[in-house]
Amino acid sequence: MDAPKLAVLTALLVTPALTAADEAAEQMVQDALPVMHYTCASIAEEADGDEDFVVAVVGKMTALSLYNRQIDIADHATTDEEKAQLREAFIAALSEGCAADKDALLGGVVDAAVKKTLGL
Repeated sequence: MDAPKLAVLTALLVTPALTAADEAAEQMVQDALPVMHYTCASIAEEADGDEDFVVAVVGKMTALSLYNRQIDIADHATTDEEKAQLREAFIAALSEGCAADKDALLGGVVDAAVKKTLGL
């Protein structure tokens, strides 16, 4: 499995629920801020094959996107099959976004992929 797919799978599985306290939301922002400068190309370059690094970055960006949009994945997928379908759709949207513009900010590509995947 390539790094973007692994990152997406992990991000969707570890995304916090919207009932998180304000402190948790602030921590999410603080965790994401240092990685928001990555582009599709620069994350691959810096990761240099380290899938865990890509997973961590995409996970932070995805969690922040979902929180900012007040999305609880459980409202969109409850079964393993539904979650798998969302993951595959997200992976496809993320791949399309990066293929279209390798210099696009990854946070924007992640957010667009969230919107597309959930039909927003």
